[in-house]
Amino acid sequence: MAPTDFDRLIDRRDTASQKWEKYRDQEILPMWVADTDFMAPAAVLEALHERVDHGVFGYTNTPAVLNEQVCERLQRLYSWSVSADDLVWLPGLVCGLHLACRTAASPGEAVMSPQPIYPPFMSAPRLSERELITLPMAHIEGRLRIDFDALEQAITAQTRLLLFCNPHNPGGTVYRREELEQLAEILIRHDLLVCSDEIHCDLILEPGLTHIPLASLNDEIAARTITLMAPSKTYNIAGLGCSFAVIQEPQLRRRFQRARKGIVPDVNLMGYTAAQAAYADGDEWNRAQLDYLRENRDYLIEQINALPGLKLNNIEATYLAWIDVSGAKLENPAHFFEQAGVGMSPGRDFGDDRYMRLNFGCPRARLEEAVERIRRALLNSLPA
Repeated sequence: MAPTDFDRLIDRRDTASQKWEKYRDQEILPMWVADTDFMAPAAVLEALHERVDHGVFGYTNTPAVLNEQVCERLQRLYSWSVSADDLVWLPGLVCGLHLACRTAASPGEAVMSPQPIYPPFMSAPRLSERELITLPMAHIEGRLRIDFDALEQAITAQTRLLLFCNPHNPGGTVYRREELEQLAEILIRHDLLVCSDEIHCDLILEPGLTHIPLASLNDEIAARTITLMAPSKTYNIAGLGCSFAVIQEPQLRRRFQRARKGIVPDVNLMGYTAAQAAYADGDEWNRAQLDYLRENRDYLIEQINALPGLKLNNIEATYLAWIDVSGAKLENPAHFFEQAGVGMSPGRDFGDDRYMRLNFGCPRARLEEAVERIRRALLNSLPA
């Protein structure tokens, strides 16, 4: 199979794509939900074809080789020593957030979440009948990160868990080691558990930066951390539903597994198959993807910052742009940009209605068309 052509415009209409069905039969480019418009790696496609050709799709255990791959990968990339027993496989990352809330806190106790943040961080505590405490994030030298002073002030006697996101969605921040160490010190001192969403860990765009799993810092923070990871965002296989939690403290892991029992199903065999192929043979493909995404990012930052009323800081990771639209003084930004023909995620869903989130994980031609539509709309509506 030929290498993926990231410039290829793949028609995803009439495939029941959540991303594309939202604007079905409308002249609106879908740049919202976080899946890319790139074909998955050839190795993944070949493995799925082989599994289909086998022809039997019964109940499936986690392949032992996949556990071995993940443990080897975490050691190789992060010098993080994890055993197969530490892994809990899940059919998605969002259910992991919900399970973490149920594991760490009892009904009525509190879960903390930064804002702005991926919306399930705010809905999971509420749906679990836990109190939600939101934390403001700080803009520091163009980077969006947790305000550690605000974190300490917000902790109450009922607080049990922090939901953490690194790399950050939607801000694209990669937390530095000293920042993670400061966070870990606060969590340990206040005897809090943490659920660390690290699903974008393989999508670091900024040269010189590396992902550091929070739980890899030391044994003390590892004992209170539920780490959530997945191949889904990296290799565009989210629809196959395969994620995992790393929980190194045995009692915490047993509580997490007890919370899922009878409610959260196992991963399906196609998800396992795709994950195994991606981790075995997908690194070269991802390096090419990252090169493409960097070029898209650099183009987008330059173009957006040249438009009236918009501002876009550097994006250290992910394929998501967190665009400040407050200067355009739009009454309803989401509607305005949809009328312009570009469907983005409203910032209000993430806790800050001054922003819009744009997914630039797409062929350059589509990104250029989206930018041109945004430019025309702004220049035609804003006073000179």
